[in-house]
Amino acid sequence: MTERLTFDADTATEYDRGIRRTLPTYDGLVRLANTALRMHAEDNAEVLVIGAGGGNELLEFAEHNPSWKFTAADPSEPMLQEARSKVESRFGQERAEFVSGSAGDVQMEHLYDAASCLLVLHFIDSIEEKLTVLQEIRKRLKPGAPFVIASMAGDRNDPSFDELFGLWRQSWIDRSSLSELQVLEMEKTVRALSFVPSEDIVSLLRDAGFGRITQFFQTTFFNAWMCVAE
Repeated sequence: MTERLTFDADTATEYDRGIRRTLPTYDGLVRLANTALRMHAEDNAEVLVIGAGGGNELLEFAEHNPSWKFTAADPSEPMLQEARSKVESRFGQERAEFVSGSAGDVQMEHLYDAASCLLVLHFIDSIEEKLTVLQEIRKRLKPGAPFVIASMAGDRNDPSFDELFGLWRQSWIDRSSLSELQVLEMEKTVRALSFVPSEDIVSLLRDAGFGRITQFFQTTFFNAWMCVAE
């Protein structure tokens, strides 16, 4: 049986280093996500951040948008605490509210001006569950609100899928102290994630109530789109 990735305290501590090896252009993705939201969000926007554990997008958003406030949700308590620690040590306790859970656990007291969901969807197993999360995000957004989403994507039946994994594998071997055997074991865990073709993610976004869907990022099997709530 392939081991599934869990976001425990050890994962939270090592996340920043690991994500930059897994996705070498991670920092560029986060910067572009911020820019995509800024294209349409107001200066005083209230922003919903789903899968906020680790806190890196929160730091980027808060740094470049001093009047934005955030509701940040993540189902992993250690990852959420990592985000809280980063944000509150840098910006104090007033900028962000933290919710243990996913989009459906965020109270609907008011609608948000923008939202992000970075590197979450591939951890959600079924198409139906993915759609539910996107629908719950849409329910919490004002019409016209921008939304950015990033996810692993790929068609397991396409030969390019294995070629991209070969690139990913060699990158880890070249740029870490892990042995080839250790990287191969890690690859089994990553391959067990819920990959779907990128066109299926676009369809899910449309079905959830988003429009003007535009892909703005791709590195290996990582993709990102910007869209708006219809």
